[in-house]
Amino acid sequence: MRSLALSVPPAPRLLRSERLRRAAQERAVWLADHAVRALIAEALLTPKPALVDQRGPGAHQDLDLERLLRSAESLRGSFQSMALQARGAVADLQLREKLGAIGRHAERRMLSATGGSNAHRGAIWVLGLLVAALAIAEPGEELEKIAAIAAGLARLPDRYAPQVPSNGSHACRRFGVPGARGEAASGFPHVLHVGLPALQRARLCGADETRARLDALMAIMARLDDTCLLHRGGRPALNAAQAGAQRVLALGGTSTAAGWGALLALDAELLRRRASPGGCADLLGACLLLDGVQSAGAKEQPWNA
Repeated sequence: MRSLALSVPPAPRLLRSERLRRAAQERAVWLADHAVRALIAEALLTPKPALVDQRGPGAHQDLDLERLLRSAESLRGSFQSMALQARGAVADLQLREKLGAIGRHAERRMLSATGGSNAHRGAIWVLGLLVAALAIAEPGEELEKIAAIAAGLARLPDRYAPQVPSNGSHACRRFGVPGARGEAASGFPHVLHVGLPALQRARLCGADETRARLDALMAIMARLDDTCLLHRGGRPALNAAQAGAQRVLALGGTSTAAGWGALLALDAELLRRRASPGGCADLLGACLLLDGVQSAGAKEQPWNA
């Protein structure tokens, strides 16, 4: 008689390992998609004072909407890699340095996509940290906890980061402001306690999504010491931006005729100064990422296997 080979079912441990691997991959793809969506939504939002939008390049000479959108899409794989590295990891120095290496690769991809223009260097830092924190945290975690994880990573040194001063770091030293690194290390206060509340308040008051997002941008701009503005126009440009944004909000936000007029006046003033609030735009992108992830809820989010 022929011996019949017995079929041995896969070991339960292997099955569970494969489920976890697939769940991590699905969540990384999902988080990267939300990060890219946030950057695209920020780019398309119009009108933004002196920023690239659907009207034109704003105060920029080396950027336009097409390049900004190409840059956003070029970062999808890097955000996915950050999420995969972070999923199941401890937020320690080893992870920080892995994320730093991925971030530098993302910058090279961005520069290739834009022909050498810096479209999203700040956003890679801001959204990259938040994507990693979202991957570490359990789905549905409180935003304060996610920001705290990101802050912990931001405070860790990266031994392999090139010691090349940036425009932002020059502005931080010259004007004594925290900049993007300080914002991250503090737990993104202008995202959690300024931008997101303004976005939610505007929606509750009946604003459409464009005006709600513009109001969130104005709220951030009214309070943030934006190093992009400081680099391009010094304290006068920053003061003009903050005062103009405060005026928009004081007049009822962009949903009112007076507030809309003040927004356009602010746009003209910053264009005259050739000063663009790029740091505010990055933090608006962070708001849209966290808002999108939070709004997705249990129906859309990939959960652990």
